[in-house]
Amino acid sequence: MPHLQIALVPAPDQVVVRLSGDADASTAARLARALQEAAVVGRGAVVVDVAGTRFRDFSGLQVLSLFTDALSAAGRRCRIVGAPAATRRLIRSAGLADRLELDGPVDNGEPALSVTADPLTHPRAATSARRAVVLHQVRPARCAEERAPRRRMRLGALRRWH
Repeated sequence: MPHLQIALVPAPDQVVVRLSGDADASTAARLARALQEAAVVGRGAVVVDVAGTRFRDFSGLQVLSLFTDALSAAGRRCRIVGAPAATRRLIRSAGLADRLELDGPVDNGEPALSVTADPLTHPRAATSARRAVVLHQVRPARCAEERAPRRRMRLGALRRWH
């Protein structure tokens, strides 16, 4: 069950989408549907309030980025408001700072985390951001030929532990 709550609040000149909870790969489809609905409900800007949202990986931010691109192609705006420092760091790490319109600066003076660099050795990286980068890196699929053969445990080896 997804742990993301989404509320649409239409107004005359904009539609506010309030998010709260955890946004990750499991909730990305729900988020995309809600943003599409917000675009249909209103004619003005779409404001996405992420103050109560934790982005567990880049998939929720990717949905916001694609939605922002689609809206701007239609001559409309999507603004992200209420993003805490951790979300801003994740936006910068994902390379989406130039594609998402935030209510304040993305950069708060800290260097950006590089996804290609080893985040555990970065001296100023926040602990939660390090975990987010390490836990949610996309690894390429491996072909069956590249996989190491599985070792089978012999029954004699199991008896030693009883």
